[in-house]
Amino acid sequence: MRELIRINQPFLGKEEIDSVVDVLRSGVLTDKSGMGPRVLEFERSFAKFLGAKHAVALVNGTAALHAALLAADVGPGDEVILPSFKETYCLRLDSVEEALTRKTKAILPTDMYGLPADTSGFMDFAHGKGIVVIEDAAQAHGALLNGKKVGSIAEMTCFSFYAGKNMTTGEGGMVTTNDDEHAHALRMIRSHGEQRPYWTVRIGHNYHMTEVCAAIGHAQLKKLPAFLERRRKNAEIASEKLGMSGKLILPRELDGFKHSWYLYTVRLRGVNAAKRNKIVDRLWSKNIEAGVYYSSPVHSTPLYREGNVARRGRLPETEKASRQVFSLPVHPRVSDGDVEYIAETLRKTIS
Repeated sequence: MRELIRINQPFLGKEEIDSVVDVLRSGVLTDKSGMGPRVLEFERSFAKFLGAKHAVALVNGTAALHAALLAADVGPGDEVILPSFKETYCLRLDSVEEALTRKTKAILPTDMYGLPADTSGFMDFAHGKGIVVIEDAAQAHGALLNGKKVGSIAEMTCFSFYAGKNMTTGEGGMVTTNDDEHAHALRMIRSHGEQRPYWTVRIGHNYHMTEVCAAIGHAQLKKLPAFLERRRKNAEIASEKLGMSGKLILPRELDGFKHSWYLYTVRLRGVNAAKRNKIVDRLWSKNIEAGVYYSSPVHSTPLYREGNVARRGRLPETEKASRQVFSLPVHPRVSDGDVEYIAETLRKTIS
């Protein structure tokens, strides 16, 4: 019986274990300012890897997004333009122009499934308008836009190190920026808004990353290029094996956009959610952990629908995509044989 091929899973080894043991033996598990020696080491290494001036470690990716919005002074009454599924599932400039109002304070493009959004285009568009571009790169560690690493382009870029991401700290997040003022604000926000110990000057939270998490992250960062190479190879095999199926829309990279292949997301042409879900269930029955990201678009969930948080009503293209997409495993633990099995099983299932 073939073992379950997981949609994503961490790839940890002796290096991570030894790093954690070193932290435990040191007795320094955290720091009251969120700037322990392992956190500082991880921040410096991550910023250098991306080509960013600053990296600020936080407790998770959600905290990274929240802190970035606070650092940009986004508050009550301000509007933030968020993405909707399109051809590449990323935010498009024409939709931003359509949604823009006098209240727009920030644009928040998301690098869906690991494919970069056109962040440079959004930066050009926002220039001189008093609008901050905050990139959600939770799935895009190591992705490239026109030869530059994601994390070095937007005013602030937010990463997640959740266990299933391209690299992990177990739970963790990071914001990168080239702006000194944003970096200063982020460091205060992650530590109760304190300018110095017990001297609070702005709204802040306890968003510290632990020393254990930072130690894991530093070890994982060294392995990230190899992880990305394996993900790319698996994606290429999947595309080769599935390319002749007229029933599937496969992921693709536009010129200048280099995917990190967090997920290999396909779309079934002309089906509803029930048909898509049957395909996913059949894959599961063959020990392939296919996943649906995301079956319920945020604007359609009760909080946003009933609370009138989202300004726009129905988004028909988003809703259609959410009924047709599903994702396949391409993470580094997936072998060539696994990818071939996944592709062959999917071809048979949809035929």
